[in-house]
Amino acid sequence: MGFREDAVRAYQAGYAAGCDGRPPTECPHPRNTSLRLAWVRGYAKARPFEDEAVEPPSAP
Repeated sequence: MGFREDAVRAYQAGYAAGCDGRPPTECPHPRNTSLRLAWVRGYAKARPFEDEAVEPPSAP
């Protein structure tokens, strides 16, 4: 596999972990690697900060 494919898989795995509510400490990649960065970006996409989250419209 090439790096791009590995990076996409890491991003998708991070996104899935974020959607499942797992802690970010579950990242399987070592520190200071590009695959860890891809995993964390996927995780962050699934779990935005409260001020970045879109709030549902309030009922009238």
